[in-house]
Amino acid sequence: MRAKVRELELKDRKMRWKICTKLIFAMAMLSGCASIGPGTVARDRFDYIAAISDSWKSQMLLNLVKLRYGDAPVFLDVASVINQYGIEGSIGLSGSWTQNAQVPWPYGALYNILGAGRYAERPTITYSPLSGEKFARSLMTPIPPAAILNFLQGGYPVDLVLRLGVHSVNGIRTRYGGGARMRNADPEFYTVVERLRAIQLSGDLGLRVRKIGEQTSTLVVFSKKPNAEIDAARAQVRELLGLDPTTEEFSVVYGSVAANNREIALLTRSRLEILIDLASYIEVPAASAAEQRTFPTPAPEQINGAPVAPLIRILSSPQPPSDAFAAVPYRNEWYWIDDKDLASKRLLSFIMFLFTLTETDGKQNTPLITVPVG
Repeated sequence: MRAKVRELELKDRKMRWKICTKLIFAMAMLSGCASIGPGTVARDRFDYIAAISDSWKSQMLLNLVKLRYGDAPVFLDVASVINQYGIEGSIGLSGSWTQNAQVPWPYGALYNILGAGRYAERPTITYSPLSGEKFARSLMTPIPPAAILNFLQGGYPVDLVLRLGVHSVNGIRTRYGGGARMRNADPEFYTVVERLRAIQLSGDLGLRVRKIGEQTSTLVVFSKKPNAEIDAARAQVRELLGLDPTTEEFSVVYGSVAANNREIALLTRSRLEILIDLASYIEVPAASAAEQRTFPTPAPEQINGAPVAPLIRILSSPQPPSDAFAAVPYRNEWYWIDDKDLASKRLLSFIMFLFTLTETDGKQNTPLITVPVG
């Protein structure tokens, strides 16, 4: 009988030591013996990119809707994202026993194994509101003509860039949907952009930068490759814009009127004017227009009896959409871009590039961030 009891005591002791060993090992891991930093990079990077991207789309769409209703746009940039992680752990062992001859050890003993662990994640996100001088410079300054040409050189369609970014080309005006200045495009405009698009697709539309002293000028260059169809398109563009039919290079300047027949004058828009124009395409509820909360959605333009496709389609509905690329609530309605509308999705993404690549000069004070140590 004593041998049997002794065997049970030994088994029980081994089991207790195994449990203690495992707990000590687990607490050691929690106390920082293993690095957790590298493993968080891939997860955090993609999670924050997705969150910032979705928030940017929602912010831009909401500001378009607010402008449609005469509300002021508000932009809030994410200036920085800092994340801190911490893992802490502790373990303790306490015990007591009583002397009792009739109760063999360890059954007369009491043991307490104490353990604690904590995981902490402390993200610090800094926001920078667009206001004051930065707001005026960023949103109300006209886009430089050179930036418009850079988009053309980068392969963006000339008809999209000119419809979006300019008021007129050598006096030929584009459509604009901004309140009291609302107007349809001149009939010649769509002919010009259609011919320029054909020239661009042929590869015969190029740019050249010329520097004379301290002045830099950008030139639009028509190729001299023989091509009957493209030659006819170039001739019609020259005629409509009043350009010299014998010149292959034309200086691009800012303004509404060219100084001579060797210039192309672009009256460019500011980014705020671009947003106001895009907001006019929003299909608002009929009740909002009837109550004069906003103006009715303008009818599409007609060219040769066919409607001109809008630059962007933003829909509205009382309920949240089920399949949206971006959606925001505003005044008891939902405004959204259909995820199947590729043209509108591309345009919303293009605005991001437009706002980023045409940022005007000016140094901004970076936010001061204090990160606690430990």
